Amino acid sequence: MTDDLTIPLFINGEKVTHSSTFDVISPSTGATCWKAVSATPEDAIKAVETAKETFPAWSQTKPSARIAILLKAADILEKNAEEYATHIMTEMGADRGTAQFFVLPLAIAMCRDIAGRISSVCGGVPVVAKEGQSAMVWKEPYGFCLGIVAWNAPYVIGIRSAATAIATGNTTVIKSSELTPRCYLSLVKASKDAGLPDGVFNVVTCRREDAPLIVNTMIDNPAVRKINFTGSASTGRKIARTCVGGKNSAVVLADADLEAAARECLAGAFLKAGQICMGTDRILCHSSIASNLMDIMTQQLKETAKGSEAPPKCELVSEAISQGAQLVAGTDAQADIPSAGFVPTILSNFSETSSLHHQEAFNPLVTITTFDTDDQAIELANDTEYGLHAAVFTKDLRKGLAMAKRLEAGAVHINSMTVHDEPALPMGGVKGSGCGRFNAQGMEEFLFRKAVTWDV
Repeated sequence: MTDDLTIPLFINGEKVTHSSTFDVISPSTGATCWKAVSATPEDAIKAVETAKETFPAWSQTKPSARIAILLKAADILEKNAEEYATHIMTEMGADRGTAQFFVLPLAIAMCRDIAGRISSVCGGVPVVAKEGQSAMVWKEPYGFCLGIVAWNAPYVIGIRSAATAIATGNTTVIKSSELTPRCYLSLVKASKDAGLPDGVFNVVTCRREDAPLIVNTMIDNPAVRKINFTGSASTGRKIARTCVGGKNSAVVLADADLEAAARECLAGAFLKAGQICMGTDRILCHSSIASNLMDIMTQQLKETAKGSEAPPKCELVSEAISQGAQLVAGTDAQADIPSAGFVPTILSNFSETSSLHHQEAFNPLVTITTFDTDDQAIELANDTEYGLHAAVFTKDLRKGLAMAKRLEAGAVHINSMTVHDEPALPMGGVKGSGCGRFNAQGMEEFLFRKAVTWDV
């Protein structure tokens, strides 16, 4: 780590530095790993105006040119995977395996997948009602797109936001998370090295306390034509009012393979220390198998938990226990695990009035609730303002598909964990987990339809 390094803004192909900076703290050490430039309103305006001015020329580039740039950017990311993984390990405390062999490969695959879809963007020729009249529907880029992105998977989230905009002929400014500025700088530098023209992709970041001012400065600019946001539901609502979170359930039915269900639920809950928007927050299991499932999960956890990150939010756990929740696994239950750096925590019998019932923990923390009927399971799973991912565990595929139909979620995974993301599948949620989609069909979100008719 280099604590005298300062991460710049990136505007119009140039690194922008000035005296206004903030410390980036590594969660692994609690120390400053480097500093980052904190954008001013003037920086934000410059980034927006740059993207606006660059749009006309970029929108006219041929699909083949955009394809070549994105494919080369993916190659650069792949070539430097070890270095870029180190950035995410330092800035957010991820382990090497997650950073280099999960997050980065997914981001690279998404970049290549987006590039491969560019040539398929085309309009249509509908038949209209009027005799002698013809019509076409064109798909055109919006213009300048603002991306407001999160910290927990910067390469993946950054590629989704920036590469999709670029692929469809838009220009973009990414307001990166103040927690992972070097990761986002790596993305924009890889794009520039791949031949992306200056001003098409810009990155600004700022101190947390300055974020509302910087974001509102950009949103208020009339040049902004499209905004995509990944983050908390409360912030998303604020952005929506001015111009994505989750509470994901895994439903374990009475006929489920309990060994497999326990393994997938633990992975879904504790992968990357629970800091994944698709992570399993709640396990809903049939009352007849609840005891067996908890025993199996506890045993599997003791056998596999190695821990390397931060403990769950104590206030959520403390409140739940004070209201009658029982600790199935956690600090007391796992004192015999050597070198436990973080403590995967499982709670049962928690009150539905507790904060934990409604809030996304975003930590290695999962709850278990029992049900007696399928209808009750659906009611419990849907009793949340969120709707990102869900899982159903059953040996009866017909029943699993029927439950998937009723679950209010953007994706439902039968007999696998709630954490599932790949380029071929649309990524997004319902209710408080947002609107719109990335990945498959996601490019359509960055294009508008223009109807053109003519009479002869």
